[in-house]
Amino acid sequence: MTPTLVRQHPSHAGEVPRVDLCARARDWSEIQERMLVPLYEAVYERMEVGPGTRLLGLGCGSGLALLLAASRGAAVTGVDHSSPERLALARERLLPDAWGARARTDTRIVAGSPRDIAAAGDAETPAFTLVTAFEPIGCLAGDSEGLGGLLQAATPLAGHGAPVVLAGWGPPERCTTSSVLRVATRLADPLRSTGSWRPALRDDLEEVAQRAGLKPDGSGRVACPFGYADMDNAVRGLLSTGLFDAAISATDQSQVDKELAEALHPYLRRDGTVWMPNVFRYLIARTP
Repeated sequence: MTPTLVRQHPSHAGEVPRVDLCARARDWSEIQERMLVPLYEAVYERMEVGPGTRLLGLGCGSGLALLLAASRGAAVTGVDHSSPERLALARERLLPDAWGARARTDTRIVAGSPRDIAAAGDAETPAFTLVTAFEPIGCLAGDSEGLGGLLQAATPLAGHGAPVVLAGWGPPERCTTSSVLRVATRLADPLRSTGSWRPALRDDLEEVAQRAGLKPDGSGRVACPFGYADMDNAVRGLLSTGLFDAAISATDQSQVDKELAEALHPYLRRDGTVWMPNVFRYLIARTP
């Protein structure tokens, strides 16, 4: 479901969804992004992220994962090319002007790919000790496309044997959000060539790592329930992922809002909150 339930995909060649991208980025940073905090924290705890860590975050989005690593004392660099609007929010969160008296000179946000990092900073920058790609794969057919290239571009920037962490959705029977995401596929049927829902497969992460020349070296699972204050909050949060763009282009915003709310109804609790249990999986791989 990113990444990612998070990773944004173009809705159709030549078409642009009828959405306010700045408002969507704000919804992502204020509503949806926090759903993956248990994943970030579990990885950072296992990898002992701290003052000695030099972290490179691929697909950093609006920067919450970087912020959590920086709060542990890590030097962080984020790179993203998919959403300038999210990246602007990451800069607000992490760059010196945002930190005020707590300004850090070892924090960088780079628009583009890992290959642009050297051009954006000092060529003598020490190697990264940890690389993360937290945008979960295993939601849409082909949603790992491009990730292998990012990993290959990032590998020369990391030290020998440095850990690289990839994330993906867990088994569909343990991810209730998968049933909601099928709405996007059904509504976008005329545009299915852009990607359709599929269940996560056991070896998705291992296959991506091996294609990128990385050696798998451990994994883990983390519960990441999606909890929302109310139905409107849930709809806005899920729309902010970009996974419903094709459906919006194929139908219209009001139709998508209506059917998404109907799909969420089984997870609406008596107090008005929406709660969907999910499990995510992460893989630790090593650079050559």
